[in-house]
Amino acid sequence: MIDFCISKHSFNMTTTATMSAKAIAKSTRIQSIDLLRGVVIIIMALDHVRDYFHADAFLYNPLNLEKTNAAVFLTRWITHMCAPVFIFLAGTSAFLVGARKSKKDLSSFLLTRGLWLIVLELTVMNFGWFFNVQFSLIVLQVIWALGFGMIVLAGAIHLPFNAILTAGIVIVAGHNLLDGIQVEGNGIDAMLWSILHGFQFFDFGDRFFFAGYAILPWTGIMLLGYCFGKLYLPAVNPDVRKKTLLRLGVGAIALFLVLRMFNIYGNPTPWTSQGNAVFTFLSFINVNKYPASLQFVLVMLGPAFLFLAFAEKLKGNVWDKITALGRVPLFFYIVHVYVIHIIALIAALATGYKLQDMVFITWITDSPNLRGYGFSLGVMYLFWIGIVLALFPLCLWYDRYKTKHSKEKKWLSYL
Repeated sequence: MIDFCISKHSFNMTTTATMSAKAIAKSTRIQSIDLLRGVVIIIMALDHVRDYFHADAFLYNPLNLEKTNAAVFLTRWITHMCAPVFIFLAGTSAFLVGARKSKKDLSSFLLTRGLWLIVLELTVMNFGWFFNVQFSLIVLQVIWALGFGMIVLAGAIHLPFNAILTAGIVIVAGHNLLDGIQVEGNGIDAMLWSILHGFQFFDFGDRFFFAGYAILPWTGIMLLGYCFGKLYLPAVNPDVRKKTLLRLGVGAIALFLVLRMFNIYGNPTPWTSQGNAVFTFLSFINVNKYPASLQFVLVMLGPAFLFLAFAEKLKGNVWDKITALGRVPLFFYIVHVYVIHIIALIAALATGYKLQDMVFITWITDSPNLRGYGFSLGVMYLFWIGIVLALFPLCLWYDRYKTKHSKEKKWLSYL
């Protein structure tokens, strides 16, 4: 990633800088990072509301240029930034936590939290998405990727900083070399490859398995996020940080444009000229999230760096509330999935569908029983705004509760 190896004079990656990391106050949080996380949470909810409420979601892939329109495409596309930002910032948060813990303690925390997230994905989140009490469908999604990445990071933090940074760059920049490898069938080899670097649905009769988030690229993103934490050491001048963030953001977007323009490398599917300029542009930005390609990472994280470059000066009541939301991302994630699914179930019943139609053995939008169900894009946006606003008071309460009781109730650090 262009200019990702931050220069030594910018980060001052010396013994003095390492020692200064230990001096970060225990109560310190980086407000701009929480703000970015809060913004991304709100955008994430849009995607999940779309899954359960938009009528067209049950008819075609919103990124299919033969069937979609610009509004539907961009509604889906903008939400792509959520997973890379979440996972990248999870690595950053791990670095900042490690600034006030020993590596042994941080390693233990990352290991246990990673295992907890995987269990959470397979149980609480699986049921929330599908309402399937038989758990006949298992899907590995972003919480799984976060958990696995933390387990890897638990060991990686014991390596030299430059080794972690190099590993992250090599994985993110190099994993597309594996795009040509395909393992067919329902065997264990196909499943393992899909978990590592694929995107495949497995049908075992009455049991189904879907590896949605391949661990190789997402773990690389988390490693880079961990190294990114160096930028928020107290020793780093805010003006230097802003300039570095601007270079990272502009550099990432510029590299994306070069790679994409000439279809050089970093995405398995090239862009193509379409019937008009708008759809040609949509083809150009339509990069692979599953698995996360190099071009995808560049175009999604580049704007995030630019946002962080200016976010430290964003003040006001609205920004403060969004920042508070960003302090409790997992809580919001769990609650919002259940709330969306329950409201969608009520909407389905109210429009003539059965309770069982909202119980899934495939991904929500692939359910044949729901073709014909749903609402226009405009109404779907109203559902999104209403659900987010309804969840704000609950999340703000939990943020206050967590802040007040985090010292004596250690389990709060896992939620």
